[in-house]
Amino acid sequence: MKFVLLACLAAVAVAAPQPQDGRPVVLVLRDDRVDNGDGNFNYAFEADNGIAVEASGTPGVAGQSNIQGVYRYILDDGSVAEVRYVADENGFRPESPLLPTPHPLPLHAQEQIRFAEEQRALGVTFE
Repeated sequence: MKFVLLACLAAVAVAAPQPQDGRPVVLVLRDDRVDNGDGNFNYAFEADNGIAVEASGTPGVAGQSNIQGVYRYILDDGSVAEVRYVADENGFRPESPLLPTPHPLPLHAQEQIRFAEEQRALGVTFE
């Protein structure tokens, strides 16, 4: 009887999740999903490493999905980063104290805008 008990415990230990490539195993604490089949949906996901995502969506008038949601993760200093967002016909609009405002344009985007303004001033059209 003791042998059977030890064999069962050994089987459970071997079947337990093992770290891969030195990375820790992350356990899923919550994974709730509801899809009504009509374009309306909700989901919530949470892992034991502090990552969490929640969103709800509805069909948009222009054929897109309108989504409101939030995602969270743990920063290196142990604080929680949180980003709330809306995505709809007006694009993706994140909000978080972590995001700089106004959002600075990358240098390549600034160069493209400058070039387009120069072309417009010269009367160049692209048709």
